[in-house]
Amino acid sequence: MAHAHTIASVRYTFDSLADLLAKATPARSGDELAGIAATSAQQRVAAQRTLADLPLTHLLNEPIVPYETDEVTRLILDTSRTPAAITAFAPISSLTVGELRDHLLSDDATPASLAALAPGLTPEMAAAVSKLMRLQDLILVARKINVVTKFRTTVGLPGRLSTRLQPNHPTDDPAGIAASILDGLLLGSGDAVIGINPVSDNVATLTNLLHLVDHIRRRYDIPTQSCVLAHLTTQMQAMQQGAPLDLLFQSIGGTEATNKSFGINLALLEEAHQQARSLNRAPENPTPNIMYFETGQGSSLSANAHRGTRGQGIDQQTLEARAYAVARHFNPMLVNTVVGFIGPEYLYDGKQILRASLEDHFCGKLLGLPMGCDICYTNHAEADQDDMDALLTMLGAAGVNYIMGVPGADDIMLHYQSTSFHDALYLRRLLNLRPAPEFESWLNTTAPHRLHLPAMLP
Repeated sequence: MAHAHTIASVRYTFDSLADLLAKATPARSGDELAGIAATSAQQRVAAQRTLADLPLTHLLNEPIVPYETDEVTRLILDTSRTPAAITAFAPISSLTVGELRDHLLSDDATPASLAALAPGLTPEMAAAVSKLMRLQDLILVARKINVVTKFRTTVGLPGRLSTRLQPNHPTDDPAGIAASILDGLLLGSGDAVIGINPVSDNVATLTNLLHLVDHIRRRYDIPTQSCVLAHLTTQMQAMQQGAPLDLLFQSIGGTEATNKSFGINLALLEEAHQQARSLNRAPENPTPNIMYFETGQGSSLSANAHRGTRGQGIDQQTLEARAYAVARHFNPMLVNTVVGFIGPEYLYDGKQILRASLEDHFCGKLLGLPMGCDICYTNHAEADQDDMDALLTMLGAAGVNYIMGVPGADDIMLHYQSTSFHDALYLRRLLNLRPAPEFESWLNTTAPHRLHLPAMLP
């Protein structure tokens, strides 16, 4: 279906919903690379004006990726037809995208009402409304939304900021990883998860690292959870061999083809999810959240998996939001948008990274997800640590659930720049935020002192 808007006697036409969404998206290099971005500021404004007048129901009636060929689309639309989703959507069913924006910014949109609304929203609705928002709008609405999850620690409570302690090592050396874990714990990081990106994606390495973290956790009675970010199938094999796996990790995307490029599908995710749940690794918590998903704008484009109906290219931000439908289906503990990691081909500079991060955080929270962010950039991007400081502060104001804690903010294995243990301390002090309550109680005991003693030995 074509969409059109006239500005100063110039008529701008958009030949499909996918085209309209792409043209309405604030500028980013990935959409330009795909040849789907607006070619002028005037065309972008015309698209945004057209999108603002579009009824929300239209986003349900014109799938941007065919239902028949894409299981993510089937998940989105089938979920939207459940009684719970229909009931949640009913209060806003008569609104346009622009009217939804006004509602979200109004005093009528309270934390309780936004939580009730989340099951009725589709990713395309969240993406569409985000394209009409300024940065302050994205921050203000996300700030209202609290998504709380729990494994051993409770993450996402108001007034709290958690961290993923990321102790990566270029050779998976256990001593080097342990030293980074010690550093992070002594600086108050690790309450969201101690999560290691392994160099070697094999069962032996994965199992050794899981045993390492579990030994530290049990020896010092640390309330946290562990994760080694190997491929889903590697983790499944490790579980079969008795590895102490807490959170189950996988990167996901917004189309079936993207997930196929990751070597997964929804059925495999479900099988792994049930296997991890059967381990009962948090017996004190009868219904723990056990999944950890990572996403990133540009992942579909980089896999040439970004095309929808009639081969139309879909913008990377809308595809990112569609990945959140996959995450939402599994009720995860953590979702992490690794916003600047994929490189300047997709988000060129600090300004684009900042905008994309706030969009991702907003869309994920609006859809009911526990959003964190790897505030990061690659060394060949037009960005620096000042850009990350600005983004860190804005995400803190927006109520992000957790950030990364990387020694010195420099990941020596993945070769990119992120946030450090000290950055988390800065943000907690600036905004009067505290760690997860269970972890905070541990920090207030003698346990951290006992943890410090081995490091002091010759």
